[in-house]
Amino acid sequence: MHRAPGETITLPVRDALAVVEESRAGYSRDKFKHWIDADKNGCNARAEVLLAEAVTAPEVGPKCALIGGNWYSPYDDRYLDSASQLDVDHLVPLAEAWDSGASAWTAKEREAYANDLDDPRALIAVSAASNRSKADKDPADWLPPYAPYWCEYVTNWVADKTLYQLSIDPAEQTALADRLAACPDRPVTVTLAR
Repeated sequence: MHRAPGETITLPVRDALAVVEESRAGYSRDKFKHWIDADKNGCNARAEVLLAEAVTAPEVGPKCALIGGNWYSPYDDRYLDSASQLDVDHLVPLAEAWDSGASAWTAKEREAYANDLDDPRALIAVSAASNRSKADKDPADWLPPYAPYWCEYVTNWVADKTLYQLSIDPAEQTALADRLAACPDRPVTVTLAR
């Protein structure tokens, strides 16, 4: 069922998503304009996430260069002391979003998705190594190396897909169901982005 943007909904995590076959046809990362400076404060979306998620705040230099600071990467249970050691991960990768419905979005909707600072589950600072091992995989093909984070990861995955009314494919549905069966059954609450 399609719902209105801005509507806040709460759903059981196991029942939140439509199952649809996916297609990567026509995908290009360039179709998602990302790391923009939406509020024109000199820091792009990547830097904004790093600033928001810092365990110890970095100094902000010219052109939003981040100096010092400390971050926690929940994917691999590591603390990192340089912004250059981190990637900002689109929890649901851009290619996966495309496969799951973003191919039908406008360029502005894809830009909003790629730079979403409104829902803290959408973008997450993690070690570059863990993000690159994930690439554009969904939970059928990749879970964080740090197993105690799996329940939060798959719950946030469902929340992010629900937020944007994206679908899941059958293999993804099976993987999510298997993983969620071992997790507390907590509802997902989101304010729909589109």
